[in-house]
Amino acid sequence: MFTAAAESFLKQAREIQEEELRRFAARVAALLQGPELGPEAVDCLQRLHLTVAATKYPRKLDGKFVELLQTVLCSSKYTEQVQVLCAAILREMSPCNDLILSYDEIQDTKLLSLVLSVLLVQGNKKAEVSAVGQRIVKGLERRLPEGQSARYLLPVLSKVISLSPESLTEEQTNVVSKKMADWLRYASIQQGIPQSSGGFFSNPRTRQPGPVTEVDGAIATDFFTVLSLGQYYTQDQWLNVQAFSMLRNWLLCYGGQGLKTPESDDKSGMDMDRSVISAVSTSTSSRLLPPKDRLREKAFEYCQRLIEQSNRRPLKKDDGDLQKACLIEAVTIMDIICKQDSSYVYRTVSFLKILHGRISGDATYARALLPIAQFFLNHSKMAAVDSDAIYKHLFTDIPAQLFHNPSLAFEFVQFCKDNSQLFTETSSIFRQSFPNLFKFLAWNSPPLISEFVDLLPFLLDAGTAIEIFHLLLDLPCLTAALDIQLRSTALPTSEKAASDPAVKPATCLEAFRHPLYKSMFQYLLRTKSAPEDPPERLIPLRQLLGSLASSPRVVQCAETVPVLLELFLRVVAEFADGPLINQLVVLLLQRSDELYEIPAFKDNVYRVLGSQLVMLCKLHPALVVELSTEILEFSGTVSNIQNKEAIFTHVVWAIGEYMSVSYDKRCTVEQINRFFETLEAMLFEITQLRPLASTPSYAPRAISVLMATLTKLAARSQDLIPRVSMFLSKMRTFVQSPAVTAVYCEEDLEEILIRATELMNLLKMPSVAQFVFTPPVEVASTRFQREVNDSLPFALRIVTRLLEPAPGFMPG
Repeated sequence: MFTAAAESFLKQAREIQEEELRRFAARVAALLQGPELGPEAVDCLQRLHLTVAATKYPRKLDGKFVELLQTVLCSSKYTEQVQVLCAAILREMSPCNDLILSYDEIQDTKLLSLVLSVLLVQGNKKAEVSAVGQRIVKGLERRLPEGQSARYLLPVLSKVISLSPESLTEEQTNVVSKKMADWLRYASIQQGIPQSSGGFFSNPRTRQPGPVTEVDGAIATDFFTVLSLGQYYTQDQWLNVQAFSMLRNWLLCYGGQGLKTPESDDKSGMDMDRSVISAVSTSTSSRLLPPKDRLREKAFEYCQRLIEQSNRRPLKKDDGDLQKACLIEAVTIMDIICKQDSSYVYRTVSFLKILHGRISGDATYARALLPIAQFFLNHSKMAAVDSDAIYKHLFTDIPAQLFHNPSLAFEFVQFCKDNSQLFTETSSIFRQSFPNLFKFLAWNSPPLISEFVDLLPFLLDAGTAIEIFHLLLDLPCLTAALDIQLRSTALPTSEKAASDPAVKPATCLEAFRHPLYKSMFQYLLRTKSAPEDPPERLIPLRQLLGSLASSPRVVQCAETVPVLLELFLRVVAEFADGPLINQLVVLLLQRSDELYEIPAFKDNVYRVLGSQLVMLCKLHPALVVELSTEILEFSGTVSNIQNKEAIFTHVVWAIGEYMSVSYDKRCTVEQINRFFETLEAMLFEITQLRPLASTPSYAPRAISVLMATLTKLAARSQDLIPRVSMFLSKMRTFVQSPAVTAVYCEEDLEEILIRATELMNLLKMPSVAQFVFTPPVEVASTRFQREVNDSLPFALRIVTRLLEPAPGFMPG
């Protein structure tokens, strides 16, 4: 960010200790009090400013030195450069308790702006801010002395507005609005006169001002704007530029206050007439308008002129960048004006439609399309125009072409977030375009994650949930595909020829153009929703893109997926019905085998899917019965314990919790027995004793949950109790085996044995076990049963103590 030299200066400034700073300040004080200030004094002030500004914590300077800085600032005998540096140091030292600055007698507007800028950073003291605002308006209202300009006061006025808009009265805002209208519309169209020292060789004719020009070099024939160019500028031209720079904030703060009149309640029918009248209004009638209305009119004309100027071909690149920035600001201001006075809407709609048609094909104007779309979102209903073509172009072309532009990505996603409610109510294009929007996130993951957390709920409904679920799981794959797309676009034309279908591609770049993979890339990089297209077709593509799994951008994207996946499932749970939940659970189990090969990514996704599976089961407990085939297949696969323990454990827990007639009358003893046999085989598989060298290690949690679930199922089908009891009784042999103690830690084995003993003791009282694990329907959802479930380990220990009295206990 900084050059090596700048970094070195900053490091030195941060390392200066308080004592050294005190000595340096004393040296600066001596220089300021000397008979003459030379370059050394300026250099020392610059170094002092760097020192106090380089650290996050405030630096301390002697009170007398601070007083000296204020004296120098307000004294006319010091140069402007010295005064600017003193003001900058005082601002960095703020808030300052020893402030004695007074501006009552200051006539010089440059000096006044410096003093006021110091006062405004003393903490947001409303009385002080208000007083500064009064002083500025007073300076603008009166006729300034010769050689003074109001342009130095406008930046301070902008600061006042941002700190405390209410500090200006209605009368004062009218004064400023009137001034701003004149500055915007009536600045000179002749260039300024350069400052000349005169002399024998000076030629009066060379100093005669010429007309300002447009960005394409043509002589300007209309009024001056920020896009009018000249070698030198007059004071009123500077005021014109500054007035435009603060116009948006001014209108937002004060532009709408004048509309609340009795006539405004019934003006809708007069909007078209007023529009026509204002379009042909003359300068004379304009001056008769109230100040705020007149400012809106002049601001609207100014923005129209800027948009017309943006159509010119600039001679310099910097002027082209300025054109685009002014175009964005102009459209934004026109939108504000139309919100405050609807009579401007009709003219603006046609004007901006023409503008959109002109710039929509030029990618360099992409940012300008956002305020245009914002305008139509706000006003198309009133103007009775169809804006879908504008939204469709915005959501289809821009993300697909410019996802790699970080500033545009942020602005685009912020625009979507700010208008998500409006879009969901007015246009289906927004939700249909979510595959395109996710390209911004895939390429710019860390900076955009918080925006997508806010945006995702508005993209979700029953129609998009399944497709977004797939897309979230494939997000790192999308990042890799976008990388390939960018690299493919950058290839020379000679290398873009289609690949031979008979030859297997050797690289991802070759695969991008290969017929075998082309349709897969097209699906992953689609611009709109395609729910009818099965995502299973991406399995070969995930394998192909495995070579990019270690790319930093792909890894960063993968880190964002668990956050959004958890949010996705929580939001879907709010509107999902039983069939949708069933569909999600089936996909959850299927997609756990079809993830991009990044180990940390897979582990984090498994963790989220497992925990959220429990939530889905609580919402729709019948899914355990309805999806018994899929759940049996998943829970009966030994490799899932090792590779997907987070999901497997929660699936087994859900079986034990919800495979019960209490939750679904369709639950039969045959189903319970089938689940029991599957899980019994699983527990046998992972706890059978093997030779020392071949004993695998499984998560102790999985063993405990399997034991608990088998016990729950046996409590509901009591013919199974002897089988479970026998199995649990063998756990002591298991945990004491040398082969097992070699791969499990002592604490884990102790917990497994304790749980096995507790469950076995509970089964010795079948009626108690049945009530604990399978409560009657009328009790199943009561607070009592929830508390029993929440405190089950404690309940098991109580039962154990009842059945195994402490040593020395003698029954009476």
